Amino acid sequence: SQPTDDELNTAYTAWKNANEYKEKREIAYPSIQEQLDMQYWDKKNGTTTWVDAIAKVKSDNPKPS
Repeated sequence: SQPTDDELNTAYTAWKNANEYKEKREIAYPSIQEQLDMQYWDKKNGTTTWVDAIAKVKSDNPKPS
């Protein structure tokens, strides 16, 4: 049997909510070029700029459990 409109809407809303963090992270991450530059300078200077930046994006936009 076919799902009802309510069932489809409920499933879509659940899927969207479960994947919303991915869109937010994608927007928040620095560009690949910026990330590579961070990694270069972290290696050169012994810093953790890149790790800190990525950790902040992940903590600000957590994956739902």
